[in-house]
Amino acid sequence: MNDRKLSEAVGIDFPRFQVGTPPQHLITTLLGDYWISRPEQLPSAALVRLAEEFGVSAVAARAALSRLTKRDLLVSSKSGRRTYYRLTDQAAAVLQEGRRRIMSFGLEQGPWDGRWVMAAFSISEEQRDLRHALRARLRWLGFAPLYDGLWVSPRADADGAAAVLAELEIPMATVFRAEALDLPGMRAPQEAWDFEALRRAYDDFIARYEQLLDRVRRGTVGASEALVARSGLMDTWRTFPSHDPDLPAELLPADWPRAAARDLFVEIYDTLGPLAEFRVRQIVAEFDPALAELVSHHRTGSILTPT
Repeated sequence: MNDRKLSEAVGIDFPRFQVGTPPQHLITTLLGDYWISRPEQLPSAALVRLAEEFGVSAVAARAALSRLTKRDLLVSSKSGRRTYYRLTDQAAAVLQEGRRRIMSFGLEQGPWDGRWVMAAFSISEEQRDLRHALRARLRWLGFAPLYDGLWVSPRADADGAAAVLAELEIPMATVFRAEALDLPGMRAPQEAWDFEALRRAYDDFIARYEQLLDRVRRGTVGASEALVARSGLMDTWRTFPSHDPDLPAELLPADWPRAAARDLFVEIYDTLGPLAEFRVRQIVAEFDPALAELVSHHRTGSILTPT
């Protein structure tokens, strides 16, 4: 899930993800990857310099820092002529929750009981904003629309769906569990997902990063490239949970490429972590060597382990 979908799901105004690494999205991603939940603040000059690694100008980076502060995603302070920033506690918590879902996506989940969670609702056409908000929240929970007012999921949390419907004050709604009957001419619940489009997306992902994986294994990726490539990899992988909510193996076509795509993602992301961290430390050390020692990266396994 990208940060915009996550922000809609929890009511926090994260920047919209766009192709080309927009500055606000980039800065929150870098802080989430290498400075998550730290009470210390980083110099603005260091953050600007980090953004420049991705081709973002200093002017655009400083404007992004200002906008993120106004949106209550960053906390700022001044010391002399220097300005310092860190993520707000709420923004850090939301990013951590999003990372856990992204990193766990594609893991083996055990057998499925064959029962579907169904969220049924009716909202008038005039309430478009409410319809949009509800759909965003349901997608975050792993639902997809079988019909306009009937959303389904094989594994979603029914209590979570009910809480969303109550929070948004949907007057005509219900959540229930049911087994689908295999009847001729009837639409199966899994048809809420476009398997052909999903397969193409996974195949494209694998084709896009296979060459990088080969170079990672041969050790020919430098620290600066590792930082940029690792962030780009994450930005691509994080889109999959919005479209494929870890459907059980029983519902998937043969030779489903999700596991291969996840293996590729994990190996590149984890292997490039130390190199990317080294580059972030180098840049932060230009402005504050003591803070540079606090920079750290995380691996997929560490995010999945409760702290």
